[in-house]
Amino acid sequence: MMRKKSTFGFLFDMSRGVRGTFLAVILFSVLNIIFAFLMPQIVSFTVDSIIGSEAPSDSGLIAAIADAFGGRDTLRANLLLICTGVVLCAAAANFFSCLAKDSIARATQGLVRNLRNSLFVHIQHLPFSWHSANSTGDIIQRCTYDTDVVREFIYSQLIEVVRTVLLVAAALILMFRMNVRLACVCLATIPVIILYSLLFYRRISRQFLLADEAEGEVMTDVQENLTVVRVVRAFGRERFEKQKFEKRLDVFTNKWVDLGYTLGFFWGIGDFATAAQLLAVICVGAYLGAVGELSLGNFLAFVTYTQSIAWPVRSLGRTLSEMSKAGVSVRRLQEILDAPAEENPPDALKPDLNGDIVFDRVSFAYAGTPVLKDLSFTVRRGSTFGILGGTGSGKSTITYLLNRLYDLAPENGRITISGIDICRMDLTWLRAHVGLVLQEPFLFSKTIRENIDIVNGNSPMEDIRAAARAAKVEDDILSFPKGYDTVVGERGVTLSGGQKQRIAIARALLSGAPVLVFDDSMSAVDMETDAAIRASLLENTGGQTVILISHRISTLMTADRILVLEDGHAADIGTHEELIARDGLYRRVFLTQTDAGSQQNGGDSFAQ
Repeated sequence: MMRKKSTFGFLFDMSRGVRGTFLAVILFSVLNIIFAFLMPQIVSFTVDSIIGSEAPSDSGLIAAIADAFGGRDTLRANLLLICTGVVLCAAAANFFSCLAKDSIARATQGLVRNLRNSLFVHIQHLPFSWHSANSTGDIIQRCTYDTDVVREFIYSQLIEVVRTVLLVAAALILMFRMNVRLACVCLATIPVIILYSLLFYRRISRQFLLADEAEGEVMTDVQENLTVVRVVRAFGRERFEKQKFEKRLDVFTNKWVDLGYTLGFFWGIGDFATAAQLLAVICVGAYLGAVGELSLGNFLAFVTYTQSIAWPVRSLGRTLSEMSKAGVSVRRLQEILDAPAEENPPDALKPDLNGDIVFDRVSFAYAGTPVLKDLSFTVRRGSTFGILGGTGSGKSTITYLLNRLYDLAPENGRITISGIDICRMDLTWLRAHVGLVLQEPFLFSKTIRENIDIVNGNSPMEDIRAAARAAKVEDDILSFPKGYDTVVGERGVTLSGGQKQRIAIARALLSGAPVLVFDDSMSAVDMETDAAIRASLLENTGGQTVILISHRISTLMTADRILVLEDGHAADIGTHEELIARDGLYRRVFLTQTDAGSQQNGGDSFAQ
């Protein structure tokens, strides 16, 4: 788990592998500034000492270069050499500028690649409870938009921060060497602009955060609407969803409009300060020139340097606002990376899972609401165990706990397989050996063959077909034009609910897991197909432990033992014959689900 760090500390961590490229960016930027600032010095020397008669400084770099080319008289007679020198300096400055931009592009992409990879890998290992508490739309928005904000800041603004510092430092050194008074005039406005920018930075950070959160809500609405588009159409909810989305969009728009007003006000003040700085340098410089304290060449150099640093200093506010925006995005990304990932215990075990499954005094609650209460039962090795219960009785929670999608606190009981607490087991090992088929299985946008073979990835075609036949779905698959190579739509939308469930059952059977859990995974198939699948399971699960969870008595009646859940408690347990012989919930449900029961009870259905 990563610890909370500053924006630059976080970016430094993510820059592994490209830090040398970032150093190259700084080097090329320094060389760019050297050649860019050399040009005004050449012009100043030319105006004062070549065209004019002012004696050059003995220690001046430009004077030394002039002597190397034959001295002032030679250059006065060959002004083309000076022009060539200016052009070469400009070319060199542009060359190193291009190298800096190319390097920052490569370094940025490397950093963002590390960031995206870290996010994806970490999200894969976050617990199920974290995913339940965070909306998919917000997660996607963070991993796409916020990552792009960080990328754009590094590419377009971070190099500007480096250039601004170097430009201002170099310009002020040269200015103070030429004329202290005029340099102080130029310097006077810089602290004001920086202070104003820092105050603005504090205010704009909060606005960026609110705008980002509003965009996350919009993304969540879009994602949810696309996911349940068939439900929206079926119930004619288009108008309601449109109005709800427009309200979210209005909030999002207003946040960004307010942000635009703030930015516009700041940039307007910045433009005024920059213009005032240049005007002050020109006025004071003209006065100093008139009284003989400043040469014409130095005056031209001063104006050039002032203009050179005016935009970087002026854009400091823009850079700080982008830094603020990037800082918000970094914090939102850090919230993901700082979320505790699932971890294996020290010396995690990988035991044989062919033994009994024991729930020992298990209690569990969601957000303080109890679901399972002191529940104990045993599933014998190689047996078929049924679980019956109404909605909210805790049936699915049992599967989540067995697969460690949620972890039990030590004081809330324990779950063992083959006598070993599952909390001591390697997570990947446990989940690979406990096959889980949910009521609403997820199918990837791949072929049917790839969806069945998603666990192994390279199973022989005959094994895939055998699993499909056992799940009673092969006839449906072969009825498609491309058979097993048929690509299902997103989330399997092109298939019926029963077809998706049976493909998921085939997937579980192909995995060969010693424990198979079917969580109401035959609810979308008809009674005849249900019976055929159960008969096939008996033939194809030799030695495997099977847990069947359902609200249908017909699905459970052939199980070796059946647990009846009621309000999180074990209301009863036994065989089908034992349970219908006792006057309890199981018998009442059985009667309501049979013709005899319908006649005796007026056709009441199981609604717990």
